[in-house]
Amino acid sequence: MNLASELRQLLGSDAVADDDETLGAHSGDKWFAAETPEVVVFARSTSDVSKLLKFASAKKVPVTARGAGYGYVGGCVPAKRGIALSVMRMNRIKEVNFADAVAIVEPGVITAGLKEAARGQKLFYPPDPASMKDCSIGGNVATNAGGPRCLKYGVTRNYVIGLEVVLANGDVLRTGGRVHKNKTGFDLVGLFVGSEGMLGVVTEITLRLLPLPPARATLSAAFARMSEAAASVREIFAQGFLPAAVEIADSFTLEAARKDLGQAIVPTGNAHLLVDLDGQAESVRSEAKAIRNLVTAKKPNALEVATGEEECEKLWALRRQFSNSLRATGLTKLNEDVVVPRSRIVDLVEFAERLSAKSGFPIACFGHAGDGNIHVNIMADRYNRDPAVRDKVEGALDELFAQVLAWGGAITGEHGIGLAKKRWWPDATSQSVRELHRKLKTVLDPDDILNPGKFVD
Repeated sequence: MNLASELRQLLGSDAVADDDETLGAHSGDKWFAAETPEVVVFARSTSDVSKLLKFASAKKVPVTARGAGYGYVGGCVPAKRGIALSVMRMNRIKEVNFADAVAIVEPGVITAGLKEAARGQKLFYPPDPASMKDCSIGGNVATNAGGPRCLKYGVTRNYVIGLEVVLANGDVLRTGGRVHKNKTGFDLVGLFVGSEGMLGVVTEITLRLLPLPPARATLSAAFARMSEAAASVREIFAQGFLPAAVEIADSFTLEAARKDLGQAIVPTGNAHLLVDLDGQAESVRSEAKAIRNLVTAKKPNALEVATGEEECEKLWALRRQFSNSLRATGLTKLNEDVVVPRSRIVDLVEFAERLSAKSGFPIACFGHAGDGNIHVNIMADRYNRDPAVRDKVEGALDELFAQVLAWGGAITGEHGIGLAKKRWWPDATSQSVRELHRKLKTVLDPDDILNPGKFVD
């Protein structure tokens, strides 16, 4: 009996697929690597996941869990084939509770859907990855996803207060709960958040929610130089303001947007600054006025302020289109989510310009200026067709990551290591850190069946 037949007996025929189309759809994510699994299992419940992992553990069959497949580092590529475990049918929002300020969800819930459900109860789930209309909460937990609002509100980890996790041997573990403080033993919630599916399969998530801010304002400004935009950012913080988000974009990103969206939509200049404020109406109004005056003193090429959700989203529409505009150039976009100390943002953009001139690849920088998490996008022609181009890109990335690490930065702030950054994992960590990762992996997954072939080898 083959693997698919055994799994159909175990879980039912509607939970298992091995046709070419389904296997292909579950072979990769938004990165460039792919490996075809032997079979795809669509879990409907924690019980399904537990049965599957008991089976896989006994048979020593690899299992690679995946949510919506919107990762950017090959994290859900079934590198050792075996079983691709989709949790997208586990998509119930079990509870949104205003009194306790929590949501209890299954991993297949789409992030934007949760945000909307919370808003309906006048609650707020802050993490807002750019792909929130497509990505799942389970994937966000796996990578500890962020987004622009990380500056004020923090990342996914800051909102996960309880987890149900199925371990490699099929045991079901519950850790944390629905209370907002809990110091009972080690931080097991923190251990699983960001573990990229290598320590267990998350089947239920309890999230803390915040009161929904009633007011919002967005400031959009364009400058002749990135240094001027960065000076505005420094001044905003120096004056004691903590915006919800502070985003910047460089000249290549803006030029791509002009070609894609039209000159009228993109303000004139070589640097773009977007500042988002939220809170009570009176405080948002006064902060927006003060920050507008502060930015005006820097003599921007253009300046616009919007208030209210609808008008603010119009200004954010440009920011949300940057990635699509870069793809519209026809070049392959390699998105590197590096993080540098905030004082190094201009240094990073200037380094990217030098690296672009040296390598011959256009490089676009945009992202989260407030926390130093800038997306450095190497734009490569013939990347998928020419091995020499890929080798040259690897060389450019060697230089980028070496410089980021030399500044005390990190090679990933949101996307994770996966396969894409596996090569630089040793550079980014010490031997003792890598050894501790291996020990934790061995304890929780002694047969290495969970998402094998990734950075903890």
